[in-house]
Amino acid sequence: MKKHKGNKPYQCSECLKCFSQKGTLVTHMQVHTGDKPFHCSECLKCFSVKSNLVKHMRVHTGNKPFQCSECLKCFSERGNLVRHMRVHTGNKPFQCAECLKCFSQKNNLVTHMQVHTGDKPFQCSECLKCFSVKSHFVSHMRVHTGDKPFQCSECLKCFSERGNLVRHMRVHTRNKPFQCAECLKCFSQKSYLVSHMINHTGDKSFQCSECQKCFTKKSNLESHMQIHTGDKPFQCAECLKCFSQKSNLVSHMINHTGDKSFQCSVCQKCFTKKSSLVSHMQIHTGDKPFQCAECLKCFSQKGSLVKHVRVHTGDKIC
Repeated sequence: MKKHKGNKPYQCSECLKCFSQKGTLVTHMQVHTGDKPFHCSECLKCFSVKSNLVKHMRVHTGNKPFQCSECLKCFSERGNLVRHMRVHTGNKPFQCAECLKCFSQKNNLVTHMQVHTGDKPFQCSECLKCFSVKSHFVSHMRVHTGDKPFQCSECLKCFSERGNLVRHMRVHTRNKPFQCAECLKCFSQKSYLVSHMINHTGDKSFQCSECQKCFTKKSNLESHMQIHTGDKPFQCAECLKCFSQKSNLVSHMINHTGDKSFQCSVCQKCFTKKSSLVSHMQIHTGDKPFQCAECLKCFSQKGSLVKHVRVHTGDKIC
């Protein structure tokens, strides 16, 4: 240790960094010596600074001494409280030098800067895909490992991401926090609300480049395109028959399994498809929702109406 004049008279002999107090220099020297004299009595983890041990002990004790005066939420570290307070104050002290966008936390700014630099330092060793954010990389790795660390306490179903567990829990709590401003209908997921809003706006922004037919969802357009391409990517493992849509493959598989999981509550007859059960129920209810526009005769099934309309049109199937 070397003492010299000035506001920071204590200088590190290894890296020449200067300090205003001797105690701070002594603590700093442990960076070079690797000395960690402070041991956790619970898990035996070691620390070079006593204050870090004190913070660590709160992991075991659950102590959260720093409380937000606005919402009363508690934190184990003062720094976390300081960052949290920006939620209430709206303070965003970290600004991007490129686009001047501001952030409440420094790590969010660092992540944002990769938009400008294009830097993706986290690479998957399995498929070589790169990520700009470590958390995205960690989530991606579960695709390869099959790890699902987030478990539902109600039904024990496991998920690879916490967000998926949060959305799943609404099945049990029946919480539907997303409400339509038009009809006040509520939904458990934001994506469901977005899809529902199309009923009010009538927006069909996905157009087929072949026949110009428009769709409300991209997935519907993709399914439709298979009519033009003839693509049938879903293959039955039993008979090798191919289908353009996964739902059609699922329905087809029942031919092999013989599964009839849809049972009529009146006569106990079983069906392989829900739609077949719904049609069957009309025998018991007498419901005839399909009406002929010409003679107003009603039918319980759409197929029966289609056949009947030929009486008026004179159409004959060859």
